[in-house]
Amino acid sequence: MSVKPRISSFLTFDAEAEAAAKFYTAIFPNSRIRSIARYGDGAPRPKGSVMTADFELDGIPFTALNAGPMFQPTGAVSFVVHCETQAEVDHYFDRLTADGGKPIECGWLTDRFGIFWQITPNRLIEMMQDEDPVRVQRVFAAMLQMKKMDIAGLEAAYRG
Repeated sequence: MSVKPRISSFLTFDAEAEAAAKFYTAIFPNSRIRSIARYGDGAPRPKGSVMTADFELDGIPFTALNAGPMFQPTGAVSFVVHCETQAEVDHYFDRLTADGGKPIECGWLTDRFGIFWQITPNRLIEMMQDEDPVRVQRVFAAMLQMKKMDIAGLEAAYRG
């Protein structure tokens, strides 16, 4: 018997739930599509079309629903991807902006489905928590100049 987590993520799309699930599970390790449910007779969408896609990203459960164009993603909600290395930052940032995604700034991006992501080096968080406000300000100023986070550039700013 598997135990469901108390909280999981739920994404709403017009008609892209299955495509999004396939896109995301190809990017993150330890990911899989668990099930696809389809609309039946009398549903508000065409019979046989995808209703939901249940999937895991790095072991975290997600559900995607096709419910129509009235639901649009907003930057008020985003997913943070914590990265140890520049190679991880590059992988996630480059893959999530592929095929129509857009870099924003400070490690933020939208993917081709309009979902907001933050690709964040763990080292950035450590530097921003430093007790020296001058170091923190230098790192912050450097971060504001970046779209994709550059750990070496952040480290250089930290050192002054």
